[in-house]
Amino acid sequence: MGSNASSPPVIGITTYLEQTRFGWWDTPAAVLARGYLDGVVNGGGVPVLLPPVGEVTADLLSRVDGLIIAGGADIDPVHYGADRAPETGPARPDRDHGEHVLIEAALANGVPLLAVCRGMQLLNVVLGGTLCQHVPDLVGNTEHLPTPGVFGRVAVKVLPDSRLSGIMGSDVDAHCHHHQSVDTLGAGLVPVAWAGDGIVEAVELAEPEFVLGVQWHPEENGTDSRLFQALVSAAKENG
Repeated sequence: MGSNASSPPVIGITTYLEQTRFGWWDTPAAVLARGYLDGVVNGGGVPVLLPPVGEVTADLLSRVDGLIIAGGADIDPVHYGADRAPETGPARPDRDHGEHVLIEAALANGVPLLAVCRGMQLLNVVLGGTLCQHVPDLVGNTEHLPTPGVFGRVAVKVLPDSRLSGIMGSDVDAHCHHHQSVDTLGAGLVPVAWAGDGIVEAVELAEPEFVLGVQWHPEENGTDSRLFQALVSAAKENG
């Protein structure tokens, strides 16, 4: 693994390639919201960025102790056997492929995994599940994504006695920015949190492995690092 027993766990975080402006430059770059980095650091870990470049292989996970699949663009519906809805965004094959490989490797090797927003959806797809491509068509509201670039504040209820409830308690004031959601659940996944309109907001696999997906963005709450702390603790125990 990426660290020894006396050093902080190394947590790999997936990134995305975007045209980015900084200083004098306007160039393609691997980017990630800083909140993920601060969350891992505040949780006691060392963040390492994992860009979707080159050949992403399972061997990459031998360098880290835990994995975060970050939020981002819509998943190509070809991966769950559906036609593309008009509201579904452009395909990002680099991320779809690389993160699929990493999720499969994490599951196969017992690497603690936290999947955020798109990450939770991809975890579901990797395990054979499907997605609802446009939540407003299902629930009749835009609470989960009020407008692009603005997080919705969604009250989430957590299943008692779940792993998530042991971390977050029974209620979460969630920062949401998603117009898609899980539909058919992937093999072994258990829904453990819901919005008031019935949208599944978190899933997990049975213990002992730490595999947890949340549809909201915990990195947006700078005062609450409990999910990151839980991942780092699991990575430390796993190491």
